[in-house]
Amino acid sequence: MAWNEPGGDKGDKDPWGNRNQGGPPDLDEAFKKLQNNLIELFGGKKGGGKGGESSGVSGIITVAVLVILVIWGFAGAYTLDEKERAVILRFGKVQEDIKMPGLHWNPPIIDEVIKENVTEVRSIKHDAEMLTEDENIVKVKNLSVQYVIGDVKKYALNVKDPEISLSHATESAIRHVVGSKNMNGVITEDRKAIAIEVFDRIQSYMDNYGTGILLTEVNIEETSYPDAVRSAVDDVIKAKEDKERLKNEADAYANKVVPEARGQAERQFQEAEGYRQRVIARATGEAERFNRLYTEYRRAPEVTRERIYLDTLEYVMSNSTKVMIDVEGGNNLLYLPLDKLVQQGNTGQKNEDLINLVEKLQDEIASLRGGSSRRDDLRGDRR
Repeated sequence: MAWNEPGGDKGDKDPWGNRNQGGPPDLDEAFKKLQNNLIELFGGKKGGGKGGESSGVSGIITVAVLVILVIWGFAGAYTLDEKERAVILRFGKVQEDIKMPGLHWNPPIIDEVIKENVTEVRSIKHDAEMLTEDENIVKVKNLSVQYVIGDVKKYALNVKDPEISLSHATESAIRHVVGSKNMNGVITEDRKAIAIEVFDRIQSYMDNYGTGILLTEVNIEETSYPDAVRSAVDDVIKAKEDKERLKNEADAYANKVVPEARGQAERQFQEAEGYRQRVIARATGEAERFNRLYTEYRRAPEVTRERIYLDTLEYVMSNSTKVMIDVEGGNNLLYLPLDKLVQQGNTGQKNEDLINLVEKLQDEIASLRGGSSRRDDLRGDRR
């Protein structure tokens, strides 16, 4: 028979103790039993009346305290991953040890745990307009400063808001660096050098402030002129580009013409040098020839004089197309028109003129010698 079946033993079958017949269990009685059991569990005595009630209250307080202690103990447990470090404040006083990755426990309320990710690369952006050294306005766009937490204790405790301090330091550094440069350098070739100088200056500021920030990189993505003067500046840039283009074209032309001129000058120099050597060699040869002739002349003057005379006539006559012969002992001057004879064709007239010319020459010679036998022989052969 079940404990709640009618007719059963109420005292033995009802786990809630006495109950009204046919009614619900007595909750007050059940609570008292639970209270007594807890008191006995923690070493208390079971009682009744007012003494039992005071013992029950103290037991509940003890249980509550124990429960609170358990919850408090579990609340102090925490875990740090590989990217995190933690700083402990005990009653507001910083502890020397920095918590490394792993499972840790610190008493809640007593200790305050400040966790920071020390490997995450963080970044801030900055834009500004500023004056250069030559008193021109330039615009720096998208200046990015990337950093990590180098000292978690300084980052968490020394400065209220490290990123605001970093932003102010960036503003000061970029204005100081750009203010010492001219406009063309900031806009064009000095951008990388400016970024390096700004990096060093910001890092020195962060070290002096004790922020615990460690910079990794500073990038200046764009530097430009203010919008109000951009069109005028574009015209200036275009003019400079045209200047460079024309200069390059002129250099290319010079590189082409100058070597040619130098080559021609060198060629003329070599020709002049060759002419000089040739003239010197010819003069030297003529001088040597004259010395040899003079030596021969001293040995045999008559023979040498005649030889020179004949050589000279041979040289002169070989270059002449007309021959004039002065016959000794007479007034006759013999003229041989060799140029005319050469220009005539291969005709009988040419041969006849030659024969007549030769006969005339022979007659002149024969008359001087007093005989004509050779002329008659020539005519006989002709017939």
